[in-house]
Amino acid sequence: MGNHHKPGIFGIGCVMLISAATLSNAQEAKKTARSLAPTPPMGWNSYDAYGAGVTEQEFKANADYMAKNLAKHGWKYAVVDYYWYFAHTKPVQFTDQELWEVSMDNFGRMMPAENRFPSAAGGKGFKPLADYVHRLGLKFGIHIMRGIPREAVKKNLSILGSEAHAQDVANLQNPCPWSTAMHGIDVSKPGGQEYYDSIVKLYAEWGVDYIKADDMSWAEPPAAETFHAAEIEALHKAIEKSGRPIVLSLSPGPTNPAHAEHVRQYAELWRISGDFWDDWKLVKKQFELGRSWIPSIGPDRWPDADMLPLGRIQIRGFPEPERRSRLTPDEVRTHMSLWVIFRSPLMIGGDLPSMDAATLAYFTNDEAITINQRSKNNRELFARGDQIAWVADAPNDKAKYVALFNSGDAGPMEVPVEWAELGLSGKCAVHDVWEKKYLGKMEGKFAPTLPPHGAGLYKVTAR
Repeated sequence: MGNHHKPGIFGIGCVMLISAATLSNAQEAKKTARSLAPTPPMGWNSYDAYGAGVTEQEFKANADYMAKNLAKHGWKYAVVDYYWYFAHTKPVQFTDQELWEVSMDNFGRMMPAENRFPSAAGGKGFKPLADYVHRLGLKFGIHIMRGIPREAVKKNLSILGSEAHAQDVANLQNPCPWSTAMHGIDVSKPGGQEYYDSIVKLYAEWGVDYIKADDMSWAEPPAAETFHAAEIEALHKAIEKSGRPIVLSLSPGPTNPAHAEHVRQYAELWRISGDFWDDWKLVKKQFELGRSWIPSIGPDRWPDADMLPLGRIQIRGFPEPERRSRLTPDEVRTHMSLWVIFRSPLMIGGDLPSMDAATLAYFTNDEAITINQRSKNNRELFARGDQIAWVADAPNDKAKYVALFNSGDAGPMEVPVEWAELGLSGKCAVHDVWEKKYLGKMEGKFAPTLPPHGAGLYKVTAR
C-alpha cells in the first residue's frame, strides 16, 4: 500500500491502516469476484464426434442423453464446436473457408447456418437451441474463432455500437495460422472493442453460458508462439459488459506457463496442450504438460488438458475415418485418472447416445468426480522413470487420493508408494476408486502391480 502510519495514542493511525487495508481487500475482491467456474466445468462438446458439421438434431440427441444419464453426476455443459456458421455438413479442410458463404448478420456477427440449425431461422440465432438446453436443466455453450469474418471485411460491414467498419479494425497481418475464416482484430482502434462487445451482446441475448474461444493462446511447434493478450482482454471485457455470467475457455494450447497470471485473470480455463486425440503418445505428453501447471490449479481457474475422445468419434470422417477410440482399456484408465487428479475440466468428445457401458462407467463414477471437483492440493508426488504418482487431499477428511501410473511399454510393474510420502503412518485402508472395491489395510506402503500404460486411482485413509 505504501502507507506506514504509526498507531497514535487513540489508535487513529491504526484506523487509517485498517481503512486502507479494507479498501485494498475490497479492490482485490472485486478483481477476483469473477467466480463463474468454482469447480472444473464438465460437459459434452461436439468436436471429437462431429468435427465442423454437427447438426441441431445430433446436438439435441447428445444433450438429451446428458440430461437423462449424466446430469445427476455433475455433467451440465452442452457445447456446439466450430464452424456452426457454415452450411456444410461434410468433411472439410481448414484452409478453404474463403470459398464458403458465411451465415452472418448486417454487423458481421456469425449466425447459425439454418440448414444445420433449423430453429435459427428468421434471425433467431441460437436462442431456441439454448432455450431447449436450459429446459433440460443444462447449460449451453458455443465455440468461436478469434477475430472478425473475412467476408465481413470484404463487404466492409458496419460495427454495431460504433461508427467504424470491418476494414477499420481488421488486422490483415494477424490471421489464424490454421484457418482462413477470420482476420484478427486490432482492438486498439476505434471499433475493435466494440466488435467484441457486439458479438458477446448477441450471445448473451441467445442465452449462451460458455464460450470456447479459439486461436487465442497457443505455442504449438513448429509455429511461433501466438498469445493474443489484447484480444483475450477484449473478449473478457465484452463478457463483463454483457451482464451475463459466461464462462470463458481459451483454446487451443499449449499455453505457455509464462502467461499463467494473464490467463488466470481473464479466463476461467485455458488449454495446456494442442488438440488431444486417442493416441498414447499424447496421453504420455500430458504428464509433462500438467506438471508445469500444478501451481495454477484452482480455485475458480483451471488448466485444461482438453477433451475426452472416448467412445464413437470422427463420425464426419475428418481428418480420419469414423472409429471407436483407439485407446486401450488400460490407456483409457490412465487418461481418466490423470484428468481427474489434475482437476482438468472434463468435456466428453464421443457421441453420447452410442456410448459403450465401460466408458460410461467412468463418467458416472461419483467418487472420481468428487476428486475432480472437490479435492485439494493436487500435485505430482513423484516421477521415477515409468513410475508416476499424483496425490490430492480429500475434501472433508484427512484421507488422500492417490493416482498411480505405469507409463512404460515393457510389461507389468509394481508402483509402490510409501505412507510417509503421503504424510501418513501405520496401517492405512485402501479403496480402489475405479473398481469400487475395498482392498484392505496396508502397513507402511501400498504397491499395486499395474499393466503397461495402466493406472489405478485410490483413496488412502489412516486407521
